[in-house]
Amino acid sequence: MSDYHFYHPIEVRYGDLDPQGHVNNAKHLTYFEQGRIAYMIELGLFTKDQSFMEIGVILADVHITYHEPVYFGQKIKVGVHAAKLGNKSMTWEQNIVDAETGKVLAKGEVVMVTYDYRAEKTISIPHEWREKIKAFEGLNV
Repeated sequence: MSDYHFYHPIEVRYGDLDPQGHVNNAKHLTYFEQGRIAYMIELGLFTKDQSFMEIGVILADVHITYHEPVYFGQKIKVGVHAAKLGNKSMTWEQNIVDAETGKVLAKGEVVMVTYDYRAEKTISIPHEWREKIKAFEGLNV
């Protein structure tokens, strides 16, 4: 958990639950996405008034390991850590933790590809993004 410099609080809504009474596993993807967007806003890679078409990233791959169920009303937060920057892709590690105990409830890895939605093609990670991410994460890549 020490690699995570960014966390975003998540409200567990009643509608996020499945019939077993805990958060449906598919909602973890939504929580991860909320965390990633908040991370991008925090680093100045994206603003709240921009169109989704201007985000410039597309999800290419995701892996999630579930450690414990998440329940309605539980205080949780999503961690985001950019672990690797390639030419056109970024590997981001993410986790969902209990905000009160710090216990990891789920963890995952996503690969985000920088993408020009108008041209419908991948693009290189913008230099400005790369520099902001490297500075925030302390990466030497």
